[in-house]
Amino acid sequence: MQEPVNIYTLSTCSHCKATKKFLNDCAVKYDFTDVDLLKGEERAAILEDMKKWNPQCSFPTIIIGEKVIVGYKEDEIKEALGL
Repeated sequence: MQEPVNIYTLSTCSHCKATKKFLNDCAVKYDFTDVDLLKGEERAAILEDMKKWNPQCSFPTIIIGEKVIVGYKEDEIKEALGL
């Protein structure tokens, strides 16, 4: 069974778009949050949550199970997913 995959992204970020495309191409189910589209308290809460995984709050932040990958790193993503 696949580990849960969550990604924190920006709707305008080319690396974030590449990450989503890569996961789609690999038929990986994932949840994502486009942080720049959130407002107010919801955005603040997501950023606080994201800081637990990536204190720099850079994008994309990819969480696969307990593993955190910051940035679009295809090889690391494949390895974490066991592809």
